[in-house]
This record gives sequence, C-alpha cells and structure tokens, in this order.
Amino acid sequence: MSTLGGEKEKKMSKAELRKIGFNRKELSSQIEINASPEKVWEVLSDFASYPEWNPFMRKISGDLKVGGRLEVFLQPSGARGFTFKPKVLDADRNHKIRWVGHLLFPGLFDGEHILEIQPLDGKVRFIQRELFGGLFLPLLSGMLRKDTSRGFVEMNNALKERSEQD
Repeated sequence: MSTLGGEKEKKMSKAELRKIGFNRKELSSQIEINASPEKVWEVLSDFASYPEWNPFMRKISGDLKVGGRLEVFLQPSGARGFTFKPKVLDADRNHKIRWVGHLLFPGLFDGEHILEIQPLDGKVRFIQRELFGGLFLPLLSGMLRKDTSRGFVEMNNALKERSEQD
C-alpha cells in the first residue's frame, strides 16, 4: 500500500488476454499479497470456504492431488455460471495449483488453469493464468476478455483481502 494525498491506495489486480500462438490465448492477472506463502496456500486450498469469499470460483470440491478430479463452479459477477470437472496436473504445496479442463471433449475448448504463489520479501506475488485453445476459442474470446478477465481480478482482490486478515 502506498499513500497518495493522505489516502491509502489499494494495489488492485488487472487481467490481460494475449495471443500466444495459433488458436491459443493466455489470460493472466497478478497481485501482491502481504501474507506468507503458507497463508495464501491455506486460503487457496481450503475449497470448503470458497463460497464465503470467492466471487469467481464459487464452489470447488474434489481431491487436490495430481491425477485427481475437481468439480468447479465458475460464475463471474454479472455472468452465467457453469460447472466443469478438470483434472489436477500439479498441487505443489505453498507454490502452485494447476488443472486442465475441457468443454465436452478435448480440442473443442480447453483451459489449463494455473494458480501460482511466488515468495517475495515478506509477502507473495499471486499469479492466476489460464492457457486456452480449441476450435471454439475464436467464438469465446469476447467472453474471456470481458467476464473471465473480470472474474480473475475479483478473485485476486478477494484472495488478497482474505489472506491479509489476521
């Protein structure tokens, strides 16, 4: 936090959607959190509490272990929600959660979601990214740019607030 004109200014997250190859896009957003990697991991991995604080990933259940399946209900504010069942690719305690999900079947619309905790001096940088591809990507890019981007930002800001609580 910095002060500007006597008022505290919050460091807010923002999201960027960029092309990373033929029919591939990456959406990313990051934020600095004044908490330890362990505290941020505790909040991120406590799926049962998501309905209390997470305005984007409203509900997650399942096994957070490599090869495990999750059931994730996403609903960015002001948009319709949907449920999908991604496979966990990485669950590195205090560092990273990564999964891959598909719309109906692989190749139609695929998303590899990465939640990363990077230690900084006395705090962390939280990075939320998703790599998208598939036949439907051109049709869904507008939704990613608008609704999903907003969901990333809202979740990052809510994670910061929850992780910085005593």
